Amino acid sequence: MPGAPNRPPESTPAPAAAPPVPETPQQRALRRLAPARVALLLDAWKGAPGADLLTPFDRAEAAFAAGDFANASTALDLLSIRFAEPRWPTLPEPFRGLRVPIPAPVPPHWDPEHGLPAPEKDARRARRVAEEQLALASASAAWMTAHQIDAADLAPRLEEAKAVLATEGVVPAFYERIDAVWDGVRTRIPRPKGPAGKAAPVAEPAAAEAGET
Repeated sequence: MPGAPNRPPESTPAPAAAPPVPETPQQRALRRLAPARVALLLDAWKGAPGADLLTPFDRAEAAFAAGDFANASTALDLLSIRFAEPRWPTLPEPFRGLRVPIPAPVPPHWDPEHGLPAPEKDARRARRVAEEQLALASASAAWMTAHQIDAADLAPRLEEAKAVLATEGVVPAFYERIDAVWDGVRTRIPRPKGPAGKAAPVAEPAAAEAGET
């Protein structure tokens, strides 16, 4: 109205990003180890993945079973590097996400999230990780069913996880369902074997690290 002082339009503050869901070292390792077990049994390897792939996987399994989750994660890091090597077959989606990421070099301002506040970046990353976990868990359960491995009790967990992610977002209840699926995947699917029908020998973590350097 005439004579009224100019006042900038009121702005609505952006909602605070949800805090990240805490995870233990055991959970972090399980969420990589279980889908890696399925990835090494895919048809891409023609039934015989090489020792360069099986050795870090078996090291990760041995460390995980012993409660040494730090060394399990270290071995899984090596496996993710092996998955990305061009000499191996290309993994299909969503298992391709188990490879170490090798992003193409681009200017920072080309990143659509470059200017976002750190909390929002973290929230978007957490959402992407959750969606990747859901896709991996769904594909792993489907692989089990296709290979006559009982996964009937895992389907409800997947549906619950999908519903939680859609309605509540990345919350602890989502990962409770996902981790239940990963426990079933890891304990029911047989361990991958090499060309001779034997799993690769498991090197001691310290010795294996020395051999990599």
